[in-house]
Amino acid sequence: MPKRLFIGSVLLLALACNAGAGEWVSLFNGEDLTGWRAAEHADTFRVEDGVIVAHGERSHLFYTGPVGGADFTDFEWRCEVMLMPGSNSGMFFHTAYQEEGWPNQGYEAQLNNTQGDRKKTGGLYDVADVMDNSPATANEWFTQTVVVRGDRVLVKVNGEVVTDYTAPAGAASAPDRRPGRTLSRGTIALQGHDPGSIAKFRKIEIRLLD
Repeated sequence: MPKRLFIGSVLLLALACNAGAGEWVSLFNGEDLTGWRAAEHADTFRVEDGVIVAHGERSHLFYTGPVGGADFTDFEWRCEVMLMPGSNSGMFFHTAYQEEGWPNQGYEAQLNNTQGDRKKTGGLYDVADVMDNSPATANEWFTQTVVVRGDRVLVKVNGEVVTDYTAPAGAASAPDRRPGRTLSRGTIALQGHDPGSIAKFRKIEIRLLD
């Protein structure tokens, strides 16, 4: 391992282990996918010029690093995203690693500015959708933030609340065709949707909440 990469990874690990509630912590070292694990088609994800690029067959990149034991309950998670025209992606949370397929567990904060799916950036996919009009633009960096506190989820785009959702109690919180879409706990994941989509991610940070 190159010396600079080794030092960067050690520093990131030290910061993660010392982080307390309420402090922003980086989950991406800007150089490689240390602390992340890709499923199904691992070569869909790569790092270019300090940015995670998702481009290829369907895949999901799950966080498996030391922050919070990769098992989050209440938190604020944000990252900067750029979607190329016609691209679809997503930010999963309260999820768990699985070898293939769309994640069965957890919620997806949608990322889609111009792709044909009517469900656009800023919504909770199949739960509280933003239909037809995206609050973000293709080919431009924007920040999407997910805030989870108890049974309430906020999705913000560039600091503005786009979705404010409170889950009903029990099994009623999940749509019929997605029974795993419930608030519980788990890791986070980035989505590589399809070969026609190119999504880029940087400044991936989380803040654990009391």
